[in-house]
Amino acid sequence: MAETKPWPTELRLSRDKRTLTVSFDDGREFAIAAEMLRVLSPSAEVQGHSPEQRKTVAGKAAVEVAAIQPIGRYAVRLTFSDGHNTGIFTWDYLRKLGDEREALWAEYVAELAAKGLSRG
Repeated sequence: MAETKPWPTELRLSRDKRTLTVSFDDGREFAIAAEMLRVLSPSAEVQGHSPEQRKTVAGKAAVEVAAIQPIGRYAVRLTFSDGHNTGIFTWDYLRKLGDEREALWAEYVAELAAKGLSRG
């Protein structure tokens, strides 16, 4: 029997558009900052086509989620206040961002510091 993956039951954007809360059918819920979603966007523009091409996106501390568009039954496209809208956020990727939030964020902040970049 195939393992069933957690399925999202709700996507909720905060009133200030700075936090996306994702709830799953296994009871887990994650509040993910718009900044994190933007800087870790799964788009080729950010991720590149290989690990060596991945970009460190700086200066997005004030970014907001401007729009959420469903993509079939497997993902959403997020449009950000800076115009970025090419990332397709699958349910699996949103779950990964929630489950690994602290480690991914620490890695991002360390990367900024190493490159002399800031969140501002």
